[in-house]
Amino acid sequence: MITTIKAAVSAGLIMAGSAGAQDTKYSILGFDDLEGWAQDDHGAALSVFLNTCRDMDAPDWSTLCAVAQDQSDARGFFELFFRPVLIEDGNPALFTGYFEPELDGATRPSERFRYPVYKMPREARGANVWLTRREIETGAAMKNRGLEIAWVDDPVELFFLQIQGSGRIRLPDGRYLRVGYGGSNGHNYRSIGVELIRRGIYKAHQVSAQVIKNWVRRNPMDGEELLRFNNSYVFFREVNQVPSDKGPLGAMNRSITTMRSVAVDPKYTTLGTPVWLEKAGEMPLRRLMVAQDTGSAIKGAQRADIFFGTGDNAGRAAGKLRDGGRMVVLLPIQRAYALEYEGAL
Repeated sequence: MITTIKAAVSAGLIMAGSAGAQDTKYSILGFDDLEGWAQDDHGAALSVFLNTCRDMDAPDWSTLCAVAQDQSDARGFFELFFRPVLIEDGNPALFTGYFEPELDGATRPSERFRYPVYKMPREARGANVWLTRREIETGAAMKNRGLEIAWVDDPVELFFLQIQGSGRIRLPDGRYLRVGYGGSNGHNYRSIGVELIRRGIYKAHQVSAQVIKNWVRRNPMDGEELLRFNNSYVFFREVNQVPSDKGPLGAMNRSITTMRSVAVDPKYTTLGTPVWLEKAGEMPLRRLMVAQDTGSAIKGAQRADIFFGTGDNAGRAAGKLRDGGRMVVLLPIQRAYALEYEGAL
């Protein structure tokens, strides 16, 4: 059944006053309504859920996390204690992919490694909006302050590292240095793919991350200007506590899992929540995932970004993904019943 925004706030699904809340509707479904549900690996999804559920503070989530520790029947656990809820805000579903880039770099600059990966300066933290990308890259604000974490050999890959928000830097001695999101300059993200379309260089169906990278490299001067069209700039921090064989840290400060972790809009979906994805397109997907990350471009109830893993192959696969479908949130049964009760009033 479809319930009201009053019910959603009462059940703790969203916060009162959330952007777009007045246009949001909630439909409680059955597990039989989830296409492909019976065929999924529910045990794999339960393992990912357990990775972050201890960090969920609400009493019902804490109780379910404790119960989940000793479950031998993962599918039965989800079906017994959860109800599927479809959250819609009037916008069509859009699923994209993201990955953890792997760059070549060094901890000292050289002729090859000359593009700095910066920590966030103190004054940027205290400002809502700070310098633009152009001002950061061409001005003196960052110079001679020891803000460099490392230097990499490719400005295009550094730009896409900022879009992804985390990555690994492969050092000359074979070690890896992992970096995570450390803040931004506060400017809104501007898509350079959309700008290439606006200029008539490509049509919408032609644009992908790899196409953009190739164009920038073929046109170095115009490419540099294109990158600076995006005023947004991301700073990083070292992430030393995550082994190189684990996934990068997501928004819950835990490692995320290839093809089981998804970035969502936390205004609609609480981080740590299991979500069922039904995606169409060239690579159809029916899978139970866990909302463990966020992203500046991930806005809306039916907007999600699927984590594809680390490295170039993951990047190519993630870059091709731009499909519709639907995302259904699995909520503790008490919350689903609260929605049902309030909607009947």
